Amino acid sequence: MALHYNLAKVYALSDNDPEFVSEIINLFVTEVPSDLEQVKDGIEEKNHKKAYSYAHKIKPSLDLLGLNVAYEEILQIEAWTKTEGKKKEIKEIYKSVAHQVEKAVKEIKKDFSL
Repeated sequence: MALHYNLAKVYALSDNDPEFVSEIINLFVTEVPSDLEQVKDGIEEKNHKKAYSYAHKIKPSLDLLGLNVAYEEILQIEAWTKTEGKKKEIKEIYKSVAHQVEKAVKEIKKDFSL
């Protein structure tokens, strides 16, 4: 039962095509965690462009899978990269996004036997 994600937008977008839904889910599970690591690396390296580009890449996936809080937080990370803020300002927000994605991925893997 989906507690940490919501597929309503995915089903709406796909006209309830199970193959499309499966593709989106697989992309989320395989790409978002590694892209999130790149955001973390960008933050650690004070490479704001890198952090921005990966945060920007992840953003639609978070929205599509109904991770609303993580979506709002990734917007904060994007804003932080544009102002080239200090690392400590954004670390907790990053941790929150990472935790939410981790819970969603774990649940999706269980729900869809991946």
